[in-house]
Amino acid sequence: MAEQPTSAPLAPGPRTGPVDAISVRDVTRDYRRPRASLRRPSPPVHALRGVSFAVPQGQRFGIVGESGCGKSTLLRILAGLDQPTSGSVAIDGRDITGLRERQLRFVRERLQLVFQDPMSALDPRMRVGDIVAEPLVAQGHRNRKERVAELLEAVGLRADAANRYPHQFSGGQRQRISIARALAPRPKIIVADEPVSALDVSVRAQVLNLIADLVDELSLTLVFVSHDLSVVRHVCDRVAVMHAGQIVETGSTEQVYEDPQHSYTRRLIAAAPTLDRALSGVSAADLNRE
Repeated sequence: MAEQPTSAPLAPGPRTGPVDAISVRDVTRDYRRPRASLRRPSPPVHALRGVSFAVPQGQRFGIVGESGCGKSTLLRILAGLDQPTSGSVAIDGRDITGLRERQLRFVRERLQLVFQDPMSALDPRMRVGDIVAEPLVAQGHRNRKERVAELLEAVGLRADAANRYPHQFSGGQRQRISIARALAPRPKIIVADEPVSALDVSVRAQVLNLIADLVDELSLTLVFVSHDLSVVRHVCDRVAVMHAGQIVETGSTEQVYEDPQHSYTRRLIAAAPTLDRALSGVSAADLNRE
């Protein structure tokens, strides 16, 4: 018999206080594989199975699990890039389930993504200034040059970086450029999808501290997705552990890390490297030393 989740799902209930930044209710997502035989259809793939959680405004919320557990599917649904088979998703109290592309501007204004691989997320033919300014152009923003310089400085880069191309930067610097672009439209929510997994350990520490500092400084809500619970531990207040399309454990990050209740969580912790040594003494002020 499959082990059951160890804590009650974070199903959003009636609220009398502030509206949650993100509210996910009983979301499922099924796919069908291409036919392997003309005689019978392929069985469905249950990518998400009854996922529920809520992220209050200003919280740092981690989603952790191994590759294939459903994290990427969930992120696509949160960003309005995919639709659930059933269930609902609300951003700042507004249900975005079933919205058409032209109706999703609401989501784009409030939620921005930072992707795993900055090189594939940045157009190599564009200068960095134009990349960071893209969301500002869509908003009709004036004084774009000044805003781009401000954003580059906020992520630890010089203003003259705007005149260069992505390939002229290191991996850590490219990820900072991605973060600057995500911040350009002044979102309320940042969703970071494995943002440091492609970086070496010392640079991971710097980028993690940068993300944490910016989230606090700008009063953002953060959803941080990773396969590594030790990384999530350093960034997030609360965490949901995903396995096989379900949330199997939730709680404060320290509680889950120090006293995991589900056997899958224990295996995940045992398999994870630690960033403690790399993170010790590293702050956002060190970013320019890379």
